[in-house]
Amino acid sequence: MARLRSFVAAAMNAGVMASSCSSSHSSNGTPTGDDSGATLDAGGSSGSSTSSSSNGGATSSGSSGASVGPASSGGSASSGSSGSSGSSGSSSGYGSSGDSGSNDGGDGGPASGPCDLYKAAGTPCVAAFSTVRALFGSYDGALYQVARADGATKDVGVLSSGGVANAATQDTFCSGSTCNISILYDQSGNGNHLTRAPKGTNNQTGSQDSLAVATALPITVGGHKAYGIHSPPHTGYRNDGTQGIATGDNPEVIYEVSDGTYNPQGCCFDFGNAETTNSAGGPGDMEALLFGKAYWDTGSGSGPWVLADMEVGVFNHGGATGTGRVSNYPSEPSMAYPFVTAMIKGNSATATSGGPFTVKGANAQSGTLATWYDGARPQGYSPMHKQGAVVLGIGGDDSNTGGGNFYEGVMTSGYSPDATDDAVQANIVAAGYGK
Repeated sequence: MARLRSFVAAAMNAGVMASSCSSSHSSNGTPTGDDSGATLDAGGSSGSSTSSSSNGGATSSGSSGASVGPASSGGSASSGSSGSSGSSGSSSGYGSSGDSGSNDGGDGGPASGPCDLYKAAGTPCVAAFSTVRALFGSYDGALYQVARADGATKDVGVLSSGGVANAATQDTFCSGSTCNISILYDQSGNGNHLTRAPKGTNNQTGSQDSLAVATALPITVGGHKAYGIHSPPHTGYRNDGTQGIATGDNPEVIYEVSDGTYNPQGCCFDFGNAETTNSAGGPGDMEALLFGKAYWDTGSGSGPWVLADMEVGVFNHGGATGTGRVSNYPSEPSMAYPFVTAMIKGNSATATSGGPFTVKGANAQSGTLATWYDGARPQGYSPMHKQGAVVLGIGGDDSNTGGGNFYEGVMTSGYSPDATDDAVQANIVAAGYGK
């Protein structure tokens, strides 16, 4: 398998604080990058020299830099198949395999992405992150920002709209230096960008979480080089001031593409919905996807497993067994694949169909999604009390002894149909992780 990996041990916990660039923005309000300007703090960027573009996205108008403004739209594609003219073009939007079909960007990019599929189902992405590819078919903004050891920063975009990351941008900028990933840009248009997590009440190091080393996880996607996020223990990203994220008992779907071969046991390698206070709440105050080997629910084998961190407990099934317990659920298998699609779905307690708690997963390189649990939540978790922050790599109270590798992930508003989840998995497989 054409999977590349390089862990830079000496720089894993460098946690370089980034300096903001004077960020320009594309036509849809998403940042497109530059590399000079004001200094970033833990919450993102600073600077006051801004002007407004015609669609409301903030643009830089001076050397003092500008804070990153929210994008107005992640965009959507009108069709899921750009290769329909080929006799064997892919229906998931990658027409490169057709005899006469072609993809839309020449770089393995889809005509539609996972977030176009969710939008079409009436369950739109409200947060969407990836350092390896666009998650909307028309997305042409920045995927992430890297911060060099000298304080300079650079946004990394895509090779073409809807396509794979332009890894050469990072390679050129970071050559001869150390780079960290300083911002994960939200492709949804809600501006829910992730920056270095502040110190929370259960931080295990006594200092602010580290940033991921930008060069630590090179991979290939559809024949193109890209970089994933290697998140060893004590690495974390967060946004406590979000827009559009599900709160209370409102439904949502969370999926990620992660790595089943790197899973340090600890709490908590989470991605998803968490407390806005950086401290532990009560049962149901968060709903995050935990892919790993946490010390609560388990499945068959030795893990890792797809789990839901719902605060005061991490679960892969329901029932009336209470909170904070350890329970084995052998119906869910270990998922020790190099690339794994992990998914949890939370429906309203009053919904008449679906859930309210659903756990799914698959090999991200082939095959279809399996549903391992679909039913009642654990006792004490219905209704939910979600607060709506977004975390990556840490727990809701900043528990940071877990670890993992992250490639892409989204959060939706609403509980999607199974057919949409299946189409998203097909899109992920067609992207060509590790190929």
